[in-house]
Amino acid sequence: MAANSQFAIAVHILAMLANSCDERIKSDYIAKSVNTNPVVIRRLLSTLYENGLVVSQTGACGGSCLTRKASSISLLEIYRSVCTGEVFSLPRNEPDQNCMVGKNIQTVLEKVQAEIDIAIEEKLSRYTLQDVIEMVGCEKAEPV
Repeated sequence: MAANSQFAIAVHILAMLANSCDERIKSDYIAKSVNTNPVVIRRLLSTLYENGLVVSQTGACGGSCLTRKASSISLLEIYRSVCTGEVFSLPRNEPDQNCMVGKNIQTVLEKVQAEIDIAIEEKLSRYTLQDVIEMVGCEKAEPV
């Protein structure tokens, strides 16, 4: 089972856009840095556009850029833009209600899941895209 990498890729994309300042960056260039197919990048850029984090332009002079400063974009906002659902999913089929574990496991796991979601959101809200850029060592950014 592979973990969803959309959040990590979205942060990578946005960090590149922030570091480019006012220059638009093409999805092919971003895809090379992320080491993935440009279609994956374009899909995520579309999602980030729908959530107001980027603007894009097609054509020879096209590309994407941030809609605002990296310091005003929290990792929580990015996470909410691209991640749907919880950290782990519960089985679709209801467990055997005649089993001691089966009749209680869903309730217990739902509670754990809710607590994890709250903890993740709380932690991500502490960091901005600018913080990530500084941690990566690309201290450029900011204009927009």
